[in-house]
Amino acid sequence: MSGLGGLNKSPAGVVIGLVQLALPMVETPADLAAQTRRIVALVGKARRALPGMDMVVFPEYALHGLSMNTAPALMCRRDGPEVAAFRDACRTHRIWGCFSIMEHNPGGNPWNAGLVFDPDGNEKLYYRKLHPWVPVEPWAPGDLGIPVFTGPNGARMALIICHDGMFPEMAREAAYKGAEIMLRTAGYTAPIRHAWKLTNQANAFCNLMYTASVCLAGSDGTFNSMGEGMFVNFDGMPLVEGNGLADEIITAELRLDLVREARRLWGVENNIYQFGHRGYVAVAGGARDCPYTYMADLAAGRYRLPWEDDIAITDGTGFGFPPPPAT
Repeated sequence: MSGLGGLNKSPAGVVIGLVQLALPMVETPADLAAQTRRIVALVGKARRALPGMDMVVFPEYALHGLSMNTAPALMCRRDGPEVAAFRDACRTHRIWGCFSIMEHNPGGNPWNAGLVFDPDGNEKLYYRKLHPWVPVEPWAPGDLGIPVFTGPNGARMALIICHDGMFPEMAREAAYKGAEIMLRTAGYTAPIRHAWKLTNQANAFCNLMYTASVCLAGSDGTFNSMGEGMFVNFDGMPLVEGNGLADEIITAELRLDLVREARRLWGVENNIYQFGHRGYVAVAGGARDCPYTYMADLAAGRYRLPWEDDIAITDGTGFGFPPPPAT
């Protein structure tokens, strides 16, 4: 149930708009400024289109496009003019907003970052993409974990970016820290369509959590992004699925009372709880140990695959990037 895309809003609902933003081509600072203005204008469109909308979400690469250009003149800062414009747009239109920037990193390659502002223009989330889409993307891996924030109507929310969603541990971490709604912004192109859908559904089902995910849409003359915003219910069933239309805003109401009820009252398939309470029918409180070798090895810094020596691609040189410096 999506409340007809948020037209019929309940007291326990959060209405989110996912912008299938037209894929831009940004090559100069002037292009960057123009794209900033375009995003700000679409914040206004979102507010006019649905007065009950609580949050508008823009996809990854909404500001910079898919060129992977790391030129310093195109990189943003949290206190820069692009971010200030997004903050002001949320304040002007009295709406929550989620935005994407490629951020200057004084210590190395830029970060792929996401920001959320409330209707007063206050920053409520700052996230750096943990898993850049290697070997295609040059961004430095995030180092801030997966923050969870309190969003509209008291919703507990998290943001992950694109390739992050291919790792089930990302959604599990977000849910473990309390997220009831997980946003996923992306710039994916059509070859990822099937994996996009199944991971959005699996991330929701495995964690009793809503997922709200959106890609860029259309072509920049070289790349074609797929759009296909989608909302998935906490039982894994799609609520609303978008299309490939550029600049269309896909909307849904997500019911906080229902996800909270499921987390409290479900027995069968309450997987986020049962993961840490194995076999509680047979063992009081369930087994609480960690039987997963990969988790222990990752925590100890010794994660290594049995076939690791045979892996052919371990840097971005095949996509035109220089070898990274030795660590």
